[in-house]
Parts: sequence; C-alpha cells; structure tokens
Amino acid sequence: MRAVPHERTLSALAERLASGELSPGDVVGGALEHLDRTEPEVRAWVRVDRAGALSAARQLGAGPAGGPLRGIPFGVKDIVDVRGLPTECGSPLRRGRVAGADAPLVDALRRLGAVPLGKTVTTEFAYFSPGPTRNPHNTAHTPGGSSSGSAAAVAAGVVPLALGSQTAGSLIRPAAYCGVAGFVAPVGGPLDTTGFVGLSHSLDAAGLLTATVADLRFAYAALTGADPLGGPSEPPAHPRLAVWPGTELAEIAADMRAALRLAADDAVASGAVLVEVDWAALTPRLVEAHTTVMAYEAARSLAPESARPDRLSPQLNELLAHGRSITAGDYHRALSVAEEGRAGMLSLLTDVDAVLGPAAPGPAPKGLAATGSPVLSRPWQLLGLPALSVPGHLDRRGMPLGVQLIGHPDRPEQLFALGHAVELAARARQ
Repeated sequence: MRAVPHERTLSALAERLASGELSPGDVVGGALEHLDRTEPEVRAWVRVDRAGALSAARQLGAGPAGGPLRGIPFGVKDIVDVRGLPTECGSPLRRGRVAGADAPLVDALRRLGAVPLGKTVTTEFAYFSPGPTRNPHNTAHTPGGSSSGSAAAVAAGVVPLALGSQTAGSLIRPAAYCGVAGFVAPVGGPLDTTGFVGLSHSLDAAGLLTATVADLRFAYAALTGADPLGGPSEPPAHPRLAVWPGTELAEIAADMRAALRLAADDAVASGAVLVEVDWAALTPRLVEAHTTVMAYEAARSLAPESARPDRLSPQLNELLAHGRSITAGDYHRALSVAEEGRAGMLSLLTDVDAVLGPAAPGPAPKGLAATGSPVLSRPWQLLGLPALSVPGHLDRRGMPLGVQLIGHPDRPEQLFALGHAVELAARARQ
C-alpha cells in the first residue's frame, strides 16, 4: 500500500479510484497518515478506527468496482452511531456506549463504498460547550460548533467528506468558519437522522461537509440515487435571489458585509435578478420561536441526563432549565409560528430561486472557549429548509467567510447549482 498525496477533493479522488489509478488502501492509508500529521494541532477526532478502516479498504480493494464512493474515507460526528464504536456525544454521561448498528446514513455510505475513518469531535450533546478542536486556518480560533470536528477534518484535508448535523447553526457555522462547503438537508428529508442522538426532534437535520459545493452535490446525489458523475447542473439563466443582510439579528462584520455585496454583485453580473424583501419583522419572530421549540424539546429529549446536572456544562444546564420552564401553550404557539412562517417562505421560494445571506456574523472568533453565534441559521432551521454554506471569500486576515443560500426543499439540485456558481465567482476573486 502506498500513501497518496494530500488531496481534498471528493470528486477528484472518486475519479482516480474509479479509474484504478488509486486503490482504496492507498486513499485510506493516505488519510490516516495525513491525520497523524495534522491531529496534534487540529484535534478534530475523538476516536480513529484505524484497524477497521484499513480492513474495509482491503476488502474493497479485493472486490468488484463497487459504488461511486468506493474507497472514500469519511468522518462521522460523534452523535451518530457507527457499529462497534462508542457514541459519546462529547459527554462523560455517554462514555463507552458502543453502538450495535450503523445509523442508516452511515450504512448508506458504506453501501456506496465509503469507509468510516472514525468519530469526529462534537460539542456536548451538539450544544454550546466546546470540545478541543481548533480551526485549521488558525488554531487560535474556534472551528465553530457543534459539527466542529467534521468541519475541521475536512478543512485540514484528512477526509474529503464528513457527516454533521444541525439543530440551530451546528453545521452552517463551522463550515463557514473553516472554509468548507456545508449542506443541511431539509428537516424530515432524504438524509435519515435515525441513529443520531437528537436534541430537538422538530429541528434536528442531517448534513454533509466537503471541500467544495460540487463535492456536496456529488455526495448528495450518490446518497439519493441521482447520477453523481454528471457534475453540478447549470443554474437558471436569470436566477432570482432574495438578498438577506442579517443585520436585524446580529452585528455583521464589515468584511462579511463586503463578501455578501461581492456575492450579490457577481450574481448580477452573471444574469441574476435581486429581489427586495423586508426581513425586519419576520426573522426575529422566527428566532424567538426557534429558541422556544429547541429548549422545550431538548429538556424532554435529555431528561435522563438532566438528572445529573453535576456532569453537564453550565450552558447545557441553562438550556434544559429554560426548556422545563416553557409551558405547553408557549411551545405550541411557537410551532404555529413555524408553520405559518414555513408557508410564507415556501410562497416566497416560488417567486425566487434562493435566499442569499451571510452564513455567520463574521469570521471565526479568536479563542476556543466558545463556538460563535448560530443566530443566522435559526430562522431557516425552524422552517426546516435546506441550507448551503458556500466557501470562497476571505477577510483581510485571510480567514474564511462563508455566505449562505437557503432554497426550496423540493429543488436541492438548483440550490447546489447556484452555490457552485457563487463559489466559483468567489474563488476567482482570490
């Protein structure tokens, strides 16, 4: 077995594997070597299944050509079950709890030929208390959360694909901070969350992280039965984009405002039409409802854990206490806000092709004691809509800035096509 050079692009690796230029053993072995080089600084992995990954690679190498992801190593956020490995959720309360079966999404990736390399770091129960992971672009900065390890493992080039999840801003934010592409599937959509340790059943969604939007499309197409080899489709000739500045929810950094303007300008230069929408009265109401639903459901999902407050972080204890204080009436009123808001947004998304906005208020903050604010994802997660974090922009210090596209749940291919075009335009400016 020979080690392969550091290579981040899923589609390029898949092509070389399919042609026989590389074997699964080459790629998995190379990923493990790169992990050994980067892990002392990045700390993205909570458990590496070295023997299991190499064994799976050998079996794939000895078998027939297999699926479109044959030999592709991937990381799994440590709230997701992988058979034979613990699912510890970043908490001592789950230490040593070994999964007896793969989550369906992990099983689907295995059936496509992909190889789980191990479990990536998550914040405690996918909430705010951070793990040890550092941002590969500058290890003095947070990678975000809660899919911190998955985003950092992709950004560090260890794996070209990782599984994450989102309940508030758990995937879009770390993707933006780490300069990778992230896709959050529609809530209840085709990426199954069975086998995930949930926080809020109305809000939890599965997601994917890769180096580029084209790679997201490749992986999603493989998982949903489309042709992943065709590449991203063309966006509409004159897409209609509702530009959302996010300023009613957060103080948006000057560099992020500039990146959003550039993304909108590039879209217009390519034929897009910008649509004006008054967001000021809408999104704060959605954020308030999201916060209520998340806290209420988390308090019930983690009721057994809440009996051990001494083993939980102050952040999680505060969330669970807030959730216990919410009345059933307030919870159902928040669900009504979600239902009304979703109907209104789906109506808007029949007139526009996507919403374009910032993925986070700015670049990854300095320090590792917090994971940044998820507020710019909360409205869309409440509505259960697919979201895409698009990399390519940088701030004045060279830190990544991600913009966000939100689309219609029935048109993921169009969302990927628009995201691909936005990414190419951003990278052309570097």
